[in-house]
Amino acid sequence: MAKKKKDLYEFFKTYFKDGSWENISNQVDLLSSLIDLLRPKEIDEENPVTLNPLIYLLKDNNAYRDHFATYINSLLKGKTFHSLISDAGIPEESDFFFEIKEKLFAKFLPEQPDEDNLEYILNQVFYKSDDIEWIEQIDPSEFRILFTLLEFKPIQTSVEVESPLSEVLFAFEIMTLRICGDALETKVMRMVPEYNNLDSPFVAFQNDLSLIEKRILNNESHYIDPEDEDFKHLFVLLDQCKDYVNQAFKNSKKYGISLRVNQDLMRIKRQLLRMEVTLPFLAGTVENDLRENTINLGKRLIKHNCYKNNLGKFFDEGTRLLFYEITEQTAKTGEHYITEDRSGYFKMLLTSIGGGLVVGLMCVSKVLLSKLDVSSFGEAFLYSMNYSIGFVILYLLGFTLATKQPAMTASTLISALENGMKKGGSKRTKHQVFAKLFSEVFRSQFVAFIGNIIMAFPVAMLVVYLVDTGMDYNIPEAKWDKLIHKLNPVKSLAVFHAGIAGVFLFLSGIIAGGIANRNKFNNVYSRIGKHPYLKRKFGKKFALRLATFIENKWAGVMSNFWFGVFMGSTASIGVFFGLNLDIRHIAFSSGNFALGIYGSGFSLTPDMIIWSLVGIFLIGLMNFWVSFGLSMVVAFRSRRIPFSEFKAVIISVLTYLFHSPLVFVWPPKRQPTEDVETSEDTKTKKT
Repeated sequence: MAKKKKDLYEFFKTYFKDGSWENISNQVDLLSSLIDLLRPKEIDEENPVTLNPLIYLLKDNNAYRDHFATYINSLLKGKTFHSLISDAGIPEESDFFFEIKEKLFAKFLPEQPDEDNLEYILNQVFYKSDDIEWIEQIDPSEFRILFTLLEFKPIQTSVEVESPLSEVLFAFEIMTLRICGDALETKVMRMVPEYNNLDSPFVAFQNDLSLIEKRILNNESHYIDPEDEDFKHLFVLLDQCKDYVNQAFKNSKKYGISLRVNQDLMRIKRQLLRMEVTLPFLAGTVENDLRENTINLGKRLIKHNCYKNNLGKFFDEGTRLLFYEITEQTAKTGEHYITEDRSGYFKMLLTSIGGGLVVGLMCVSKVLLSKLDVSSFGEAFLYSMNYSIGFVILYLLGFTLATKQPAMTASTLISALENGMKKGGSKRTKHQVFAKLFSEVFRSQFVAFIGNIIMAFPVAMLVVYLVDTGMDYNIPEAKWDKLIHKLNPVKSLAVFHAGIAGVFLFLSGIIAGGIANRNKFNNVYSRIGKHPYLKRKFGKKFALRLATFIENKWAGVMSNFWFGVFMGSTASIGVFFGLNLDIRHIAFSSGNFALGIYGSGFSLTPDMIIWSLVGIFLIGLMNFWVSFGLSMVVAFRSRRIPFSEFKAVIISVLTYLFHSPLVFVWPPKRQPTEDVETSEDTKTKKT
């Protein structure tokens, strides 16, 4: 502190003892140097920054005070700042990715406005994004003293062009016009049909604010009483506008939502919040109120400028609702992947055996395709189509692919936890609900593993045996060593490649939810069912059946198709970039193990067999945990559930595993008096 006082004294002695400051070519740099002297190295709540050294210095030396007051007032005089209120931190475009690109670019190379703009000064002086944090820690009384010492005037002093008050009013005019324009967009209005026959609160707010502005401009004191009924009614209308936006967000569950509409609503919401915190600066009753408003406006402008390129917050707000809707769609699908009783358990076993049959055939077809002499692109295309067609057939036949469940069921699990939190149940109860549901998910996944493995292995073996017997051609003979090597977790990157497959499993779940959400938002099902050409050409029943198929199956078809593309093209992309990339999936690993055994003429050593089995186990584990973990993170984030809950649910699951380990692999008998409390949340969703 002593060193800072000395530095501060030397600074003022150098520049403000006389008129030396006038000789500085770039006077903004002078203020920047002063702030550097005040800025703490680390922000410490227990030792906040104080302006007292500066205040005492100005009080004790009239020359310093007079020269510095002249300097700071001349520096700020006539500076425009309406854009800091109307634009800073508020999305400019409906294009989400354009905004991301612009903010990312500005993060590393900040935009520099004209020098007559206050934003230019703030960019130069408060250039650190956390500057507002130490500024807000300063005692408000110190700002009041400094305000008086430097002979600042309240913003209501003048209404001339480029005066502070005219800048604030102009910012309000810009924002109200933008808000009305966005709120009256067709796709935004479609989100809130409840308001179709009502007067728009946005138009009413714009009209009332315009009247208030005229009163302020024509009033001799240029401010309004905070208890004025017309002024208070502005906040009532503001709340109605916010209700409109909140209802639109809420209706996204019913109508779906697009990234562009989400961006429009977010922009409206941010502008409404900006107006809510800025409007009070127009009101006051005494001189002290006006002074306080001016000080708070100054701090608010610094805050807007510091946070205007906050990429993390923008991305978080811009994607949370969309991720919520996507995970809601996957949650609905995920319920079908959870077995509660033995009947569902054995049904899952049968469908996964069917999945294993298709996988076994795909393993053989991939080996055959690998023998074709094609380019890397041709190989990627052929492998992708092999996987995609196989996965789509598997899906349409109602079969189950192991590890496809985690990405779907994570949202269902989080929904159970979220419902428990909303109902205000005890932490123990909601975590028990999660643990019980997780055991059902794990059990379902376990039986799917078993079904896929026990069928993929013999099917692959049988097909190559029949071909070898009938055509005297051993399909995997030339590749058996490579197939076995890729299963070895020690000598290959099998576990890492299984993690890549887990990422693709997660992405396929996101794709399914995204397509379902998009189709709902665009009203695709109704468009198909009521399409005049389809009805006239093929009949009403066909159009309705097609609409039902698209509604129930299309998201799954596209999800599986793209999952196949990801799986089939990874290795070729790795070759292109010179990286050892590939995929490993437990079901395919089982089929490849069978091909490796047959191709070697059943001559695998015990060491090869053991390491292959260990590899298959680890591949399945990695498939599950990567896809499940990523899906859980997205589901947690989209529902605003704190990640502190993650630790609690893990403890709850481990406790449940310790007390009832068998239920994680085998379904218990359903008791007539089964605890309703632990299954209520899940059953509510299913009904």
